[in-house]
Amino acid sequence: MNKNRKIFGLPAWAVIVAALSAAAAVFRFFMRGYSYIAHTLIFIAALIVMHRFFGKTLWRIVVALVCVGLAYFAAVEVPIIKNARTDPDPGREYLIVLGAAVHGDTPSLSMVHRLEGAQEYLERFPDSIAIVSGGQGAGENKSEAQAMSEWLIDRGIAPERIVMEDKSTSTTENLTNSFAIIRSMGGEPDGNTAIVSSPYHLFRAKSMAALQGVTAAGVAGKADYPIITLNYFIREAFGVTHLWVFGR
Repeated sequence: MNKNRKIFGLPAWAVIVAALSAAAAVFRFFMRGYSYIAHTLIFIAALIVMHRFFGKTLWRIVVALVCVGLAYFAAVEVPIIKNARTDPDPGREYLIVLGAAVHGDTPSLSMVHRLEGAQEYLERFPDSIAIVSGGQGAGENKSEAQAMSEWLIDRGIAPERIVMEDKSTSTTENLTNSFAIIRSMGGEPDGNTAIVSSPYHLFRAKSMAALQGVTAAGVAGKADYPIITLNYFIREAFGVTHLWVFGR
């Protein structure tokens, strides 16, 4: 970037940094679910500032570290993107529907998209039993499991095909508790279970199931709006890293 270039009489780099920071503030504080987009914009702004003020040696170190970080990020995103679809031949005896936020009594858009995937699956495989999994969190007037059960029943899925797991507060608990329910029903989750979640989340969900000794098929719900989907794919790289490091 030309250090002497002006925009509105101000240094170009300063204007760009200000614009990126303002956009980041909008995404972070005025829009729900875009925090990782905001962090990315702040990171780019910080790089511009460092390029402007750091000496050549220090800047080269920064560039090297950024390149390593981007290479790792790309490597993590490969399996996330590869698994962001419904597996071939996903038909299983049990379908675990992972919960998402409920705003008061209303399912969030992410939950609706997962439920649409679950509805399509249950209609395609009429012998499958659904386990809707999710407890009740802050700002939720009912458990995620109850909200999902009501949504599916309202759209014609028979109540006897739906089992509620309403204690979980994390994906690990979703799976652990749901597998326990399957076993209590006389079934075996390994090889007999499909998991429906948002596309970006399927790789981590299937990996968590594998850590519990269960090989599961993935069923992708509809993707959210493009920018928020990008936000979630960025966030998921950190979630997968946490899983690899801490096993949860």
